Amino acid sequence: MKDALTDAVRELGFDCYAYLNIQPVRTTAISNYRHEWQQRYFERGYKDIDPVVMTARARMEAFTWAPESPRKLSSRVRAFYAEAGDWGIRSGITIPIRTAFGHMSMLTVASHKPSVSLEHDIDQLAAVTAVALLHAKLEQHQPEPTASARVELTARQALCLKWSAEGKSMKAIAAIEGMSFATVNFHLNNARKALDAGSLPQATALATKLKLI
Repeated sequence: MKDALTDAVRELGFDCYAYLNIQPVRTTAISNYRHEWQQRYFERGYKDIDPVVMTARARMEAFTWAPESPRKLSSRVRAFYAEAGDWGIRSGITIPIRTAFGHMSMLTVASHKPSVSLEHDIDQLAAVTAVALLHAKLEQHQPEPTASARVELTARQALCLKWSAEGKSMKAIAAIEGMSFATVNFHLNNARKALDAGSLPQATALATKLKLI
């Protein structure tokens, strides 16, 4: 599938692609960007300042992008664009779609060119349909991401969540681990917040799915 994406993107006249699945507790990428750039992107928290991601969240429609006038950008965003340009990522087209539970996925095709044209370079309706089908296929097969950023739990948060996932009450967890009830409640509540979960059962389900426990 990754090879097919690479071939399709090059046939369209672009250099590379990046599929992002953005969720509150985990963002994953499947991309043929250079591995070093993908690592830096997540390690430096670029997903939180990336203007492409921000525009995708706000517009939810296909759009072109390229660096704006430097005077309109913060120093951190200017540095981000400059670094991306060093890796040959200077312009592109991004197609975002809504996914389950209000989450978002987006496919970006990028170029070393200074600019691209949405009207001439891609069919918007076909692109949105293709990205929706791509998302469904990736969800079905769950391929290994090429890069990801995920929430981290402390050892005690993970331990308490693991016991909770096995059906133990907070009182039982306190007795098993030699903690006070208040301490168990503290760790479970912080774990729930870290996972952006509305309830303890949802937190244990998310932590299990993400293989945190």
